[in-house]
Amino acid sequence: MSLPLRILVGYFVIVGLTGLFALMIVVREVKPSIRETIEESMVDTANLLAALASDELRDGTLAKGRFATQVRAYSQRQVDAPIWHFRKTSLDYRIYVTDAHGIVVFDSEGRAEGLDYSRWIDVARTLKGEYGARSTRSEPNDDASTVFHVAAPVIDAGRIIGVLTVAKPIARVDPIIARSESVITRYGLALVAASLALGLFVTVRLSFAVRRLQRYARDVSEGLPAEVPRSGARELNDLAQAMATMRRKLDGKLYVERYVQALTHELKSPLAAIRGASELLAEADLPAAERARFAHNVHAQSVRMQSAIDRLLLLSRLEARDRTPDLRRLSAGALLDSCVGPRRAVAEQRGITIEGPVTESWPEIRGDEALLGFAVGNLIDNAIDFSSAGGVVRITLDTIGTQLVLSVRDHGPGIPAYALPRVFERFFSLPRPDGSRSGSGLGLAVAREVASLHGGSVDVDNAEDGGVLARLTLPLA
Repeated sequence: MSLPLRILVGYFVIVGLTGLFALMIVVREVKPSIRETIEESMVDTANLLAALASDELRDGTLAKGRFATQVRAYSQRQVDAPIWHFRKTSLDYRIYVTDAHGIVVFDSEGRAEGLDYSRWIDVARTLKGEYGARSTRSEPNDDASTVFHVAAPVIDAGRIIGVLTVAKPIARVDPIIARSESVITRYGLALVAASLALGLFVTVRLSFAVRRLQRYARDVSEGLPAEVPRSGARELNDLAQAMATMRRKLDGKLYVERYVQALTHELKSPLAAIRGASELLAEADLPAAERARFAHNVHAQSVRMQSAIDRLLLLSRLEARDRTPDLRRLSAGALLDSCVGPRRAVAEQRGITIEGPVTESWPEIRGDEALLGFAVGNLIDNAIDFSSAGGVVRITLDTIGTQLVLSVRDHGPGIPAYALPRVFERFFSLPRPDGSRSGSGLGLAVAREVASLHGGSVDVDNAEDGGVLARLTLPLA
């Protein structure tokens, strides 16, 4: 399971279960809380009525006295009271009074007078001087039929002479309880859902940020260009910056190591040749012809070393973008002529013909003439080097949309399949048809960097009917 998914599941479990548990507790406490409130008000009512009924109960006139008349009048009153979200349209108290022996002497509903209530909890406990209350179901299996009973002692001269009980059906307050439970449940679930949605949003954003970091780390490990990811979390931004700093330091170290190794490898062969030639030149009896040949070898190898160093320095500057191109409008034809002209003599010495394009109007490009001249010249040099005597090097210029495509085609042996993926590697070169390996292996690498610096590209591949086709693509001015 991925880290973001674990965070999401953990958040859901903690917030969801905690929210639901809290909601269940609150809902479960609604009914008892409302019933406690009702019971508390009934205690006040019972004690008030017990105080009003004490004189008549003592005198034995309660059943037909003023107290009974007023209570019966209360039962007949009409009421219409909008109480917040509840509308009260009936008076629900039932009031009954017993004597000191628990015999009912008055019942507001007139159905229990003369009955013995001494064993009912409300009456029995109150006669003992305790708090007496009970809840009784008129239907044993129906909780909605429960009736609250709260009793208060009727006292005369400090002596309990009876009990007054106030009764109220729970069914009258069930709508209030049901509505409270519904409102609390609805808002509670909405709050839990909002919390989970917020958790999902945060987790998704965190997941995207982590995935961007993963993608960045993967691109860095594969040596691909990658932009440092940004996110809203400071810690993730710091981590991304730390990774970018580490990449720059590692790239710089690897860059230097790679160039030192490559340059060392490339210079090893010409240095060995120069050393061998210098040892032979030191011999006093060396024939003049041999001395001249070895001197020529020293010169050729020194030129090779100088070319490799110059190209390597140019490549490193291009890759580091230290070489700012001098961008100007250039005629593609004029650029091509400046590259082909100096090479015609070399080609003719080898029996190679260079065929250039002939157009009435040359397209224009915007670039650095020296850098583009190096790139184009390198493609032409490669075509000449890999052409056999009597071969033809064909150069064409085409425009495709907003791009200029310069193609250089030779009819040599082509590039072996194993070498195709490596032609742009530094110091990688193939033997020429004459068996020599005069190239530095840096020309195509430099040409690719030059093209990239101008917003273009270079690709090299075998032509369908033999030879190699190299294409330099540049944006038109």
